[in-house]
Amino acid sequence: MIIENNVSNEIIINKSKFITFLYKVKSEEEINNYLTYLKKEYKDATHICYAYILNEKMKCSDDGEPSKTAGVPILEVLRKNKLNYIVCFVIRYFGGIKLGSGGLIRAYANSSSLCLKKTKIIKLEKLLKIKIVIPYEKNKSFLKIINEENILEKNFDAEITYIILISEKRKELLDSLNFSYEVLDENYF
Repeated sequence: MIIENNVSNEIIINKSKFITFLYKVKSEEEINNYLTYLKKEYKDATHICYAYILNEKMKCSDDGEPSKTAGVPILEVLRKNKLNYIVCFVIRYFGGIKLGSGGLIRAYANSSSLCLKKTKIIKLEKLLKIKIVIPYEKNKSFLKIINEENILEKNFDAEITYIILISEKRKELLDSLNFSYEVLDENYF
């Protein structure tokens, strides 16, 4: 499962401000880029805690909060909702009232859950992004296989070059019709 849109939310708990961001991600590099951006944007924040699930890899960070009171509760919200290719950042501005371990766990879990309610959770369909060159005479048979909305780019020269998104099942149809193609991205969703 994956979120439909990147979303954010903000809540106040006992004068502490919790700003939450949920992002669809494909790589640890993308996660690190978001983290770098948020650290610059919210440089005065007390904590920037996070958790992510990327395929089978899971990681979380308490960023100075007591051990297992921030990252783990965020991660549990993601796991409970069976999400993948996702990172959740919760930025905290301390409001002067200590929440205690139980209060922190509830605050980070609640902040993540409320943010998640701002988007739909959809079934993850892994697509391939491919480049395919089609002779004009084979274009009709090709278009019977490919839905128009899956075409990202088309270029008309001596032959037609398409950049498309396609499922594994549809790719097998291309193989059966002997269309040659180049896979540009195997983790497109």
